[in-house]
Amino acid sequence: MSQKKHPNPPEIIHCDVVAKSKLFTVESLDLTFSNGEQRQYERIRGGGRGAVMVVPITADNELLLVREYCAGTHNYQLGFPKGLIDPGETAKQAGNRELKEEVGMGAEQFDELKTLSLAPSYFNARMHILVAQNLYQESLEGDEPEPLVVVKWPLEEWQSLLEQEDFTEARSVAALMLLQTFLAEKE
Repeated sequence: MSQKKHPNPPEIIHCDVVAKSKLFTVESLDLTFSNGEQRQYERIRGGGRGAVMVVPITADNELLLVREYCAGTHNYQLGFPKGLIDPGETAKQAGNRELKEEVGMGAEQFDELKTLSLAPSYFNARMHILVAQNLYQESLEGDEPEPLVVVKWPLEEWQSLLEQEDFTEARSVAALMLLQTFLAEKE
């Protein structure tokens, strides 16, 4: 199925940094669209390296999740291991490092499920969703302020994970759905 696409994005007439913190740079953009319409948008400039989320599956067909503090919601959330890709790392290398830091396991096999955009209207960030299999014990020290709680979840009960009050992060929910498609295609 082919759909009509816009040939070019709007022209950026002017760009100003309007706020900056240790983590974020907020820009104001003056844009002119192909039809002559002019608008001002704000966006958070991304770091460019991207991030990774890993869906680990054990030999016993269990998903490994972590429960960690999330400052944005000021509570603990259950989700898949994730983190930024360090300079010089591939997504798979970053995924393996994050697994070792957050759940004390490495993986021999990684498959990329999809690369997602995060709030593309406001943020230029991408997250690589990987599935990890053939896990082995290995730990690395991470940068979390407190130990993460590792939660094992039976793969065949994946739908009940969606009913958990603390499993609400859209990226983790998307990863779970992408995993189902991946596993169905392998059958």
